[in-house]
Amino acid sequence: MRIIGNIPHPDILITVFLMNEKYVIKMEAGPMEQTFKMPIDSVAGLDGIRQLLDEIFMKKVLQRFNEMFLDFQDAKKRAVSNNEQ
Repeated sequence: MRIIGNIPHPDILITVFLMNEKYVIKMEAGPMEQTFKMPIDSVAGLDGIRQLLDEIFMKKVLQRFNEMFLDFQDAKKRAVSNNEQ
């Protein structure tokens, strides 16, 4: 897997990799990450990937990160509660 670039974003670290004829778009926020994969012939390189990551898509990514964070917090609370019983 080879890094082909980063895409700036104020809240998320976005790294684009090339692996096995696929682009891997890795988005990280704190301890969570989301990964998207696509064949290299489905998009016009890093510029094409930048176009995919429009405002609507990124808003949904941020919502998903928030849901992931809340789900993880709930799971940790349940684990602590179960250990206290």
